Amino acid sequence: MNYHAPGTVAEAISLLDDHPTAKVFAGATDLVPQLRAGRPAPEALIDLKKIDRLIGITHHDHTWTIGAATPTVLLTEHADLTAQFPGLVEAAGLIGSDQIQSRSSLGGNLCNASPAADSVPAMLINDMRAVIAGPSGERVVPVADIATGPGQTSLAHNEILVEFQLDDPAPNTSDAYLRMIPRTEMDIAVVGAGARLTLADDGTVASAAIALGAVAPTAFRLTQAEEALVGSPVTDDALAAAASVASAAANPIDDKRGTIAYRRHVAGVLTKRAITTAAQRAQQQSSNGGRA
Repeated sequence: MNYHAPGTVAEAISLLDDHPTAKVFAGATDLVPQLRAGRPAPEALIDLKKIDRLIGITHHDHTWTIGAATPTVLLTEHADLTAQFPGLVEAAGLIGSDQIQSRSSLGGNLCNASPAADSVPAMLINDMRAVIAGPSGERVVPVADIATGPGQTSLAHNEILVEFQLDDPAPNTSDAYLRMIPRTEMDIAVVGAGARLTLADDGTVASAAIALGAVAPTAFRLTQAEEALVGSPVTDDALAAAASVASAAANPIDDKRGTIAYRRHVAGVLTKRAITTAAQRAQQQSSNGGRA
């Protein structure tokens, strides 16, 4: 294997054109274990962390830009981002250990395309967009369009994920992410659930976004549950209905980490809890005049 550390997006794309079996990585926190487990070694490894554009968090004109290779520790330490998107930051903070978070990134977590990736449900509920660069230029696509199956993405071989775009939330809006793991930390989600709510002045739900991870080939939005919440307060009946939709929509596998029935039940429980937490945070914003 040859190691390359391009300094620009154009250089990285050129290297991919020259090496058909090359692998790109941002932190290698997934790549190294995969190679050690016996995955075929590529002819070249392309390290994206030397590209300045892929590292950093900026806020301009009501839009956040997060470099695809930005270490997740920079997200968890960012007070303004955390105030606006606590659920997204919570999810980023669950990617591995403290040491791993100095290398792990949202881009790597997404493009590894694990059904159990913690950050993906949180990105879905916040309508994050991905900027993809390739030989023909750049394109912007919803994060939901990137992972197409376990270990598979919609990116062409000579394309890379450059950055994420994230719009400021509306007033009285907040999010939450929860997961269930067999251990207390450092484990893969058996189920993950994210929710984002915007509350109207009367306390009813003006808009809702709910997503599940680890219970299907890719993370997905629960549109039926979202639509059912809008226009109603977050009552026990509304939470029970959302939980029922989540359990029915889950399509998990049966393995040593959990049975299908167990995962479906947990999907409902976590959905209810994530909605409750997001509603409480949005209500707190409402009490503060809509400010995070």
